[in-house]
Amino acid sequence: MPKQIALSQNDPARAAARTAVSIDDDSQRTAVTAARAALEKKAENVVILDLRGISGYADFLVIGSGTSDRQLEAIADGVEKELSAQGHRAIGAEGQRGGRWVLLDFGDVVVHVFHQEERSYYDLEGLWSDAPRVEP
Repeated sequence: MPKQIALSQNDPARAAARTAVSIDDDSQRTAVTAARAALEKKAENVVILDLRGISGYADFLVIGSGTSDRQLEAIADGVEKELSAQGHRAIGAEGQRGGRWVLLDFGDVVVHVFHQEERSYYDLEGLWSDAPRVEP
């Protein structure tokens, strides 16, 4: 499990970790790979939000839903394994093992896997409504 990194935009430790894990400039390809890995684990309503030019926090958010704690874990594990196999490593992870919201931070790409109720409550798509969507 990666060491926890503060997920605020202005955190110098996160900025340094984000720089250290960038193995290529194609964060969109990484986001699409993450989304497809989530879909393989039957994640529902998977969306990719393009934050480039909108936020310095990350280039892309990948958001998906699951119907049980076990499915959330399976989706998160599938995404992490697929991206790790391609040379990416998570610089932060929160909410695993029974959580209702799992967050995986890969630097330029941040993956959120929610139970449907939490996804509706936090409404990240609404928060980033001005962000273009990318097809998985």
